Amino acid sequence: MNKFWRGLAASGLALSVIAAGPAAIAKENGTAAGNGTSKNLIVLIGDGMGPAQVSAARYYQQYEKGIQKLNLDPYYVGQATTYADRGEDGGTIVSGIVTDSASAGTAFATGHKTYNAGISVSNEDVSKPFASVIEAAEIDGKSTGLVTTARITHATPAVYASHVRSRDNENAIASQYLDSGVDVLFGGGKSFFVTKEEKGKRTDKNLLPDFEAKGYKVVENAQSLKALTSKDAKVLGLFGNSHVNYVPDRTAETPNLAEMTSKALEILSADQDGFAIMIEGGRIDHAGHANDLPTMVQEALDFDAAFKVAIDFAKKNGNTSVVVTADHETGGLSLSRDNIYEVNIDLWDKQKHSSEYLINSLNEAKTMADIKKIVSDNTWITDLTDEEAQLILDGDGSSYKREGGYNAVISKRLLIGWSGHGHSAVDVGVWAYGPIAEKLKGQVDNTQVAIAGAEVLGLDLTKATDGLQSKHLYPKFKINRDKEVLYPAKALTEALGGTYQVNGNAAVLTGKGATLTVDLSAGTAKADGKAVSFTVNVDNETLYLPLSAFNQLSGKSLKWDTLSERIQLK
Repeated sequence: MNKFWRGLAASGLALSVIAAGPAAIAKENGTAAGNGTSKNLIVLIGDGMGPAQVSAARYYQQYEKGIQKLNLDPYYVGQATTYADRGEDGGTIVSGIVTDSASAGTAFATGHKTYNAGISVSNEDVSKPFASVIEAAEIDGKSTGLVTTARITHATPAVYASHVRSRDNENAIASQYLDSGVDVLFGGGKSFFVTKEEKGKRTDKNLLPDFEAKGYKVVENAQSLKALTSKDAKVLGLFGNSHVNYVPDRTAETPNLAEMTSKALEILSADQDGFAIMIEGGRIDHAGHANDLPTMVQEALDFDAAFKVAIDFAKKNGNTSVVVTADHETGGLSLSRDNIYEVNIDLWDKQKHSSEYLINSLNEAKTMADIKKIVSDNTWITDLTDEEAQLILDGDGSSYKREGGYNAVISKRLLIGWSGHGHSAVDVGVWAYGPIAEKLKGQVDNTQVAIAGAEVLGLDLTKATDGLQSKHLYPKFKINRDKEVLYPAKALTEALGGTYQVNGNAAVLTGKGATLTVDLSAGTAKADGKAVSFTVNVDNETLYLPLSAFNQLSGKSLKWDTLSERIQLK
């Protein structure tokens, strides 16, 4: 019996799996009791956590820590697809088979597919917002929370409580959180709440006083987090200017994901009406992008520890559903390489800091001797070859440059491989506990995570979406040399309930307020037969008009929200 099976037998896991019948498994997964509903919902997302990432974390614990299973393992129910809608990437149409976090997040938050980069909006020239489970829970009177080790304005938390055409608009996401009603917001990303003068990203104002005026307590370190009580009903925790530091780079000032999860659950569970929360291990993905395996494993274990907090709460509470999945896999991780049937797992914890921690020193290095010192100071490697040092100096040819070169050298020494620095299209695991587990068994689409979550909480996602769509539209737009915002006329006319027809050189737009006739050749327009003055722009056979034209057309006082890049309908 080899080391692995000896440990498995000693833990009793093998015998318990064999002995457990369907009834015992149902009891362990919390699916035997209840009427198919729960008062509370906990959604955990391991960003970038594909099957290989889960396996790597488990192997590390088994071989290096003597722990035979992850906390997640007993709750595995199936796997989910990750694909997105067709969309554009740098002007090129892409199939959507390889998703990003925004489109995948939109799917498991709202139950709808969209394009890569879209944050809970539809895939149209004039997009409409989709409501998330968190937003529907808010309408239902439940407390809500978002917790992440990434920026709180990053794609995965953003899809639950904001709506923008591009995930890069993080200033708008931060502003929309202020009006979202979400009670607990924990993560990094302080820079999107404060001004450039305060080492932030905003050009308008510092948002923190606005949050405080709405009753939020603002905390920024582990000590302040710990001091919170269930009486602190609204909290904004910002534990980093950008993302929360990686596990190996944290100090006592930075809380781990389990600590953030525990405090969020303490606060939200004080609400007798129940709660819904999303908890993200956001930096599993980032370590995968960088191809930093040792850090990725530590981030996955950080996430698994947070899951234990969640599942322990759910079992004690008795009225909580828990679901865990990933938005996609990152890096194309392979746990072997070069036709060698082995991995050097004993070396996986011999790196002191993440590769991100080394970026400045790597960039400042001038010689191979400089590189060799950096590597020996941070790892077990004291015999770095000239060839390896030169690879790091030259960079790996990607945007990760010398950090990428460093991780390429480390990965080869660890005997693991990567297909690149991006996402892959593989299916991801699904784990669940409580009534929601019955709804997610086997092979499911990622949209089913949102649908199942809404069902167990008794939420009406359609009604919540209708409410959002009555307030805003999210059009594609262009800005001319006079800094005037112009909108695609056909798409916006139809989104406003009007009709659009082209007769020769004339476009006829009919709405409840007026009929506009635009001479596409002359660039002139008439409203109900009378000449009107507004900009007419034809670009690649698409007519663009300013908002004033659509106010006349619709008979409404539409307003443009510059920050969130959306039209206010009310």
